[in-house]
Order: sequence, then structure tokens, then C-alpha cells
Amino acid sequence: MVVVCPKCKAKLKIPDEKISPDGSRFRCPKCNTVLLIRKPVKKVKELNKELVLIAHADNTVIEKGKRVIEELGFKVLTAKDGIEAMVLAMREHPFMAFIDVALPKIYGFEVCKRLKSRKETSDIKIILITSVYEKTRYKREPSSLYGADDYIEGPEIETAIREKLLGTKEPEKEEKPGPPVMEKPPEAPTTPEISRPTEEIEDESIERARRLVRTILSDIMLYHSEKAKESILRGTFREDFSSQLSEGLKLYNMRIPEEVRQKGDFFNEEIERFLKETKEKYST
Repeated sequence: MVVVCPKCKAKLKIPDEKISPDGSRFRCPKCNTVLLIRKPVKKVKELNKELVLIAHADNTVIEKGKRVIEELGFKVLTAKDGIEAMVLAMREHPFMAFIDVALPKIYGFEVCKRLKSRKETSDIKIILITSVYEKTRYKREPSSLYGADDYIEGPEIETAIREKLLGTKEPEKEEKPGPPVMEKPPEAPTTPEISRPTEEIEDESIERARRLVRTILSDIMLYHSEKAKESILRGTFREDFSSQLSEGLKLYNMRIPEEVRQKGDFFNEEIERFLKETKEKYST
């Protein structure tokens, strides 16, 4: 940064890394005046109290959540992967974000951890959408929420989102009844829906298969976070969590049609990608 000596008006160029958080003293080379230099305080953008982010890979879930959020009078941002969720949250500063833990590209729990570690986004109220695939298996809360303020379960998303947002709204003033509204005439028949290309349907079925694997892995990370982290670093994740992965594979084979499974080994592909990315992150 460049500062001007208040006495002799000389300009001094000072590297930012030489300025401590509490400020540093420098002597003007021209008039020997001692200057106390502090880094300029960056103004943090305020959160938008009317804006809510919902991030989920499933369009159906996004539409359900969006409908509830808009019914309550809020504006909505939507994201389908972790990178998009990060970018929108940092750029638009919603006051609340509902983030699925099994997002593609960057897992939702990792998105939460990164947003909470940044000063400009740390105050966003983050609600993780957990992806428990066998609800009866879990009799306790997740061992780690990665800095999130709360969590909700996917199957109850509409009710849960409504409850979380209603807690942030001020009670509305009672309005006097207005004049009676005339009933709308019947709408014209809609145009028949155009059939979707086969390629798009195939891509969606593959993404559904991958999403189920991410769900299985995200459950392991939520309910066994420290053990999972240590296992990944040791390279023993598959052995340490063989029972969970075996159970997940049975569920995968049951829920994913055989014709989709024959297109590729999506189960092991997602596990290998997850292990590689997670190990790189924890090793640095």
C-alpha cells in the first residue's frame, strides 16, 4: 500500500505483508517522522434479509423448497452443485442457506465449512439437508455439522424449511377484508408437454445413481467424521467402513435399475473420487 507522510508529503510504498494486524510503525526516509500504519478495514457486505439459497442436485427438491420459500415472501437463489452454491453465497450474501450434504463437485458439508470460515459469509445461517438413506439406522444426531447452524432431513424438507423461515419472520399486521374477488374464468387448455430427449433421461438416471452413492458417503462423514477422516488419510476407509459400504451397495443395487448399473461402475467411481479429493484436502 502507498501512504503519504503528513509532515513532508513524501509517498511511501509499504508491502502489505509487513503490516501487522494491530498496525506497524515506519520511519519516513525523508523527514524521519514515525508513522503508525494500519491496513484499511474492508467493509463486509451485509446479508440480504430477503434472500434465501437452496442448493440440491435434485430438481424436484429444489422446486419444492423454492415454492415454500416464495410463499413466505422471500426471494430464492438455487444451486445444483457445491461450486455454484459457494459462488452464489459469496456474491449474493443470502441470510439463510439450505444446503444438501451430498452435492456434486463439492460436498455440501465442505461448502458449509468453507463459508463459515470466511468473514464475509460466516454469519449466513446454514441449514444442512441430511441425506439419511435408512432413517431407522440412526438414533442420534450427526457427530459433526461442519459449522452449520442446524440440519433437517430430506424427506421432510417442505415442512422443515417452512418452520426454519417462519422463525425469522416478524408477525404480519392484520389486514381488513377487501371487496369480494370475482372468480377467474377457466383457463385455456395448456399445450401438451413435449417429450424429453432420450439422452437427457439417460443422463438423469446416471446422476441419480451417483447421487445415491454421495448420499451414502455423506452419511458416513456426518455420523463418523473423525474416524472417517483418519481412515481416509491412512488409506483404510474401505476396510474400516466395509459394513456401511456393503449395506450401501445393497441399497444401490435395489434402487438403481440394472440397465443403469450396466452403463458403468458408478458406485466405485464415486467412492474413488471422494477418497481422492478428501485425502488431498486433509493432506494439505
